[in-house]
Amino acid sequence: MIKNYTLKGLCCPNCAARIEHTVRIMEGVQAVKVNAVTTILNVEFGSHLVGRITRLIEQAVHKHEPGIVVMDSENKENTHNEEDSTSNDTVEKWEIIKLIAGAVVFAAGMVLDKFFLPQAHSYIKPAVFVTAYLILGGNVVFRAFKNIAKGQVFDENFLMSVATIGAFAIGEYPEAAGVMLFYQIGEMFQDLAVKRSKKSITNLMDIRPDYANLKKGSGIEKVAPDTVSVGDIIIVKPGEKIPLDGIVIEGISMLDTSALTGESVPRKTETGDTVLSGSVNQSGMLTIEVTKIFGESTVSKIINLVENASSKKAKTENFITTFARYYTPVVVILAVLIAVLPPLIFGTPVSGAWRNWINRALVFLVISCPCALVLSIPMGFFAGIGRAAKKGILVKGGNYLEAFNSLETVVFDKTGTLTKGVFKVTALEPAVGFNRDSLLELAANAESCSNHPIALSVMKEYSNQRFGKAIERDKLSDYTEIAGHGISVTLNGKVILAGNQKLMTKEGIVFQESQSIGTKVYIANDGVFAGCVVISDEVKPDSRNTISALKAKGVQKTVMLTGDNPNIAEAVAAELKLDEVYGGLLPHEKVEKVEILNGRKSAKGKLAFVGDGINDAPVLAMADIGVAMGGLGSDAAIEAADVVLMTDEPSKLCDAIDIARFTKKIVWQNIVFALGVKVVFLTLGAFGIATMWEAVFADVGVSLLAVINAMRIMRAR
Repeated sequence: MIKNYTLKGLCCPNCAARIEHTVRIMEGVQAVKVNAVTTILNVEFGSHLVGRITRLIEQAVHKHEPGIVVMDSENKENTHNEEDSTSNDTVEKWEIIKLIAGAVVFAAGMVLDKFFLPQAHSYIKPAVFVTAYLILGGNVVFRAFKNIAKGQVFDENFLMSVATIGAFAIGEYPEAAGVMLFYQIGEMFQDLAVKRSKKSITNLMDIRPDYANLKKGSGIEKVAPDTVSVGDIIIVKPGEKIPLDGIVIEGISMLDTSALTGESVPRKTETGDTVLSGSVNQSGMLTIEVTKIFGESTVSKIINLVENASSKKAKTENFITTFARYYTPVVVILAVLIAVLPPLIFGTPVSGAWRNWINRALVFLVISCPCALVLSIPMGFFAGIGRAAKKGILVKGGNYLEAFNSLETVVFDKTGTLTKGVFKVTALEPAVGFNRDSLLELAANAESCSNHPIALSVMKEYSNQRFGKAIERDKLSDYTEIAGHGISVTLNGKVILAGNQKLMTKEGIVFQESQSIGTKVYIANDGVFAGCVVISDEVKPDSRNTISALKAKGVQKTVMLTGDNPNIAEAVAAELKLDEVYGGLLPHEKVEKVEILNGRKSAKGKLAFVGDGINDAPVLAMADIGVAMGGLGSDAAIEAADVVLMTDEPSKLCDAIDIARFTKKIVWQNIVFALGVKVVFLTLGAFGIATMWEAVFADVGVSLLAVINAMRIMRAR
């Protein structure tokens, strides 16, 4: 079984990692992921833990962070009531009050120290600053000792506690209390920045409907979307979100689908159309028959996909997590060496060397905290995923977003991906004695009784020509479909034939073979060749721009694989200027071709396959990045692919590359900035140049700036 929990109050990436480890080693737990950005814990467990899993999760979480509220994402009201939220808000207000009180006591101590305490009793000065310190940092010291008792030594609480208590020990009372004050102020601003960052990202995907207007008899009842069943009738008024997927049974309106597709142009919908949850009804009232329950609806799938995307970490994220695990103990050991070795080698206690080098070691400890890296890197990837979602590109993990930076080969399916997937009459080639109109009319009479896509395209073209008359089906007789050949029908005593070359040859019709690219339907009337109707799949205008843009972005090879006729495939490839094309392929042959193409790319290069996500599932799974085109509302597309382009525009692939590259740029800016500042200040601290005040900036200030920089991903064009 799988459950999701929201860990309200979780803001420490290190805490998230420890909680994940504790839950993972629990008996009966198969898999667990904690997302520090979305504060969601996803756990897969055996059925024997049903009824106990929530209590066990709470115990594991509170072992590390007692203040975190564990909320069942699927049933929040049963796990915690509104008192939890009120309690959490009260805790935050109390922290602000403590911060203000501590700042006042600290300021008073500084005034007394400067103007009065030099002549006053010597014990007053320590008492004032210790009081300020306990108000400001008592909880930090308490958490440090509690974590040490659990064997969790190297965290931010430990570093700050050792550094400030050490400052007291060497008589630096104002510095010790002041560092804790500015550390807490920095933490408050950092938490505020992180919360606002998370909110700005999640607001991009604010498509969750609040209610549904359920029709009951002659009345309407406002209910929760997850209580509506398939087959129920709901009413969506202008300005409301469509809460569930369904079919319009009454009404005409314009829909804003920008939250799903990234496209701002409204779409018209009317009776008989399928509508998707998350769209906003802009004009008329719609009556909709529900076709999917809320848990299976488009809006629910998209929300879950975006929320869980950060659980699949990019290599950069994994590297930073591993780096931080070893980095902190190393700097603590270096701090000890700085405090001990130089005095032993260069000085004596009499010379004051011990005090000087211990102070340097304490500064070194404050600087060393890796929070800027551990927090800002996941935030950067999450912002990139959120930005992509806003553009109608659903990326299932930071690893796939990062992979776009190394994209070398892009393999496309043809039908529905580069072409519209709709047959259209593209040429009418009448024989001598016939004209275009008469040829099309003969073809329409022959195809009027068939439901084949080719027949439907002929009928649509006939309708578009506006001949002013409909097909008189009562005059048609002896309709026969000849398997593998075509159609025979009699009109006014004359036999009309419509089919391929084999039909013409079989019936002894002398015909002129067409040289056009496409599916050819040869027409004969009463034994006389009338001409050829050419039908083909139209290339999307967006496809031409996409191929040229991909090459401009450094993609080395563009390939098309299709089951369509090789001649047609070659023509489409030539029009789009693709590098390679393979036609007439069966599904397993596509897999074989992708295996060959995979073997040709460089060791670090990535291959993306772009298909419809349904027929090409095996190839999507094999590619480094499986991209489903036009996945809007397609369950199979969302399940099979690593990336889902929510519209039928292949150019979204170029947008994904741009977002991935900008995300990488910001992430590496944060890595270089954070490590660079750390190295500079660690060096300054070791040589006694940097004080505790600079150390606080090197810790909290860098974290804050890195988070703000990560949010540029959301706003940059």
